[in-house]
Amino acid sequence: MKVFLCAALLMATPAFADGFFSLYAGGKYDEAMRAGAASNSAEGFAIAARAAMADAALRPEPCLSCLKRAEDYARHAVAADTALADGHIWLASALGLEGRITGLIRARLVNSPGEAKDHLDAALADDPRNAYALAAMGGWNIEIVRAGGAFLARTLYGAKEEDGLSFFDRAVAAAPGNVAVRYQIALSLSGYKPDAFRARIAGELEAAIANVPQTAYEKFIQGRAAELLALSKGDDSRAFAAKVRAFQGYPD
Repeated sequence: MKVFLCAALLMATPAFADGFFSLYAGGKYDEAMRAGAASNSAEGFAIAARAAMADAALRPEPCLSCLKRAEDYARHAVAADTALADGHIWLASALGLEGRITGLIRARLVNSPGEAKDHLDAALADDPRNAYALAAMGGWNIEIVRAGGAFLARTLYGAKEEDGLSFFDRAVAAAPGNVAVRYQIALSLSGYKPDAFRARIAGELEAAIANVPQTAYEKFIQGRAAELLALSKGDDSRAFAAKVRAFQGYPD
């Protein structure tokens, strides 16, 4: 089963990592990856993973090698500090997006959904009010239910729609002005039940557009939010679904 997509996350970093974060925030992803990895620190590797994820999202087509690079950086971050939420979040995100490229059977065989859940649990254990981890956990529940149906999702993984929505609510409460969080919630629900959650999707997209972006990546996804919002107000549901699928990282 596939997991949520990921989102661009704005997270606090120690003072010595501020330089790496500034590179990421300015859209200098290659430099952020090199500098973060060269630091050989958990925070540096986490920023490198985050930059690799952003770089992958900007590609015109899904890029498995880009996501594998992000996964590798994130695994180094987790190995360096198992209590750092950032590494766990980026690792779960990379695994989820890889599963969208490699397919349902492969993801299930290597238990990507289960591993992603373990890392999100670890992130929330470290930082229970981390809005990005909360949004990601919400997306995990929604995607598992979408892919396998309510019964199998609950039986195999303990995933539930109501839990997904609850995590989304908690994420918004923790960071109502965060562009990435609001966009990711909208994208997740758009790929799940766009008609049933039409009002909430529109509200989340409007919030993502109205809030102030903190990074180059957030500015980029504001453009995507505007595209989705415009399509959601039209009559072409197929065009909307196709755009959602592309933004979620599925291959053609």
